Amino acid sequence: MVPYMPFSKVGVGFIRGTQVFNYQHKRTLVNIRLKWVKDRALDAVVTAERDLKAACVLVSIISSSSDGCLPIYHLTCHRGQLDLPYDLKVSTFIRRYPSVFLESHVLDSGGTRVPCFNLTPEAIKLHQEESNVVHQNQSDILNRLRKLLMLTRGWKLPLQTIDQLKWDLGLPYDYQHSVIPHHPDLFSFISLPDDRVGLKLLSWDDDLAVSQLQKNSAIQQEEEDVRSGCLAFPIGFTRGFGLKRKCMEWLKEWQSLPYNSPYCDASHLDPRTDESEKRIVGVFHELLHLTMQKKTERKNVSNLRKPLALPQKFTKVFERHPGIFYISKKCATQTVILREAYDRQQLLQKHPIAELREKFAMLLRKGLLDRSKGLYKKSPGDVFEVDPSKNIVVDNISDYRSSFKEDSENDLLYEYDSDEQHDPC
Repeated sequence: MVPYMPFSKVGVGFIRGTQVFNYQHKRTLVNIRLKWVKDRALDAVVTAERDLKAACVLVSIISSSSDGCLPIYHLTCHRGQLDLPYDLKVSTFIRRYPSVFLESHVLDSGGTRVPCFNLTPEAIKLHQEESNVVHQNQSDILNRLRKLLMLTRGWKLPLQTIDQLKWDLGLPYDYQHSVIPHHPDLFSFISLPDDRVGLKLLSWDDDLAVSQLQKNSAIQQEEEDVRSGCLAFPIGFTRGFGLKRKCMEWLKEWQSLPYNSPYCDASHLDPRTDESEKRIVGVFHELLHLTMQKKTERKNVSNLRKPLALPQKFTKVFERHPGIFYISKKCATQTVILREAYDRQQLLQKHPIAELREKFAMLLRKGLLDRSKGLYKKSPGDVFEVDPSKNIVVDNISDYRSSFKEDSENDLLYEYDSDEQHDPC
């Protein structure tokens, strides 16, 4: 990523307006489209976490079982939560990572061997450490969920929508049972008009209704801009982006428009104006700041149009503002990343949960490396150990065979253009 724009304050990536520009409060939406340019550093961030979420979900599921071991047919029932490619078996995925999962076999009623999986000591240790970190940071995690609900109309969201974001927000896998019931003063399960179950915030907190941009601006931007409410977003582009003069002038003008807090009512804004677009950018700027790693898959937010009171095609802001958001097309999906949060591949401010996930990613990579060296390849001399008390046959070493598919470089940029393609909230 190139340094922040040269006409910003030193060390702070803000494009600010000057007296040269004179514009009306309700300026119509300018039809400018900025090109998408690959950012290899941010693509590497996504690629490095290719299977991290799925592996962590499986670890949570296995850990929640009574004996810490589950047959494959139980794990397959959770496939929808793993976001695996449709042609990849759950068992094949698990066998990619022998540093995390151990395979054994249980005999069914017909005497057929059924694969079962438990966790390695290293994975158990990391999961216990994660539980401790979540407990220590429970107040922070709760506030992230509260702020998410405060962004929405009516302070409520379907559980299905929250489930799509729970990994990014740092919520425990079983937050509906382990977190929400312990805070009846904050949350309530409700029945939505479409018969789905939702979660409602019971009270507003003015102290939480301050966006990250407002907090940063109080320190980094000119006092005059803060008083006028014309706050500017940090901007940075991929090296070689080549922003044209016309686009630079539009961007300066756009940055100098009034900033409407995502926690304030914006029903007075005309959705056909640049000021309304700046408010939409502010909503997702804040939403990404609520996530642990300042990124999320585009599909996770494509259902938020109605809860966030946004216009049609609202995700177009990701393409129109590539200096604020980067869309990575790695791993057969689109991941929206907040540029300001990263210095090349490094997350600038790491939450303890994000640090723990880095450790888990390292453990996954270790398993892949060891497997490539043949350390987990079964030899003809291997025998089976039988545990007669549980009628389980345990392999000394399992055969891990899997293949990786190269990422498609097809243009996925418009896969989620229309939020109406998904179930409305």
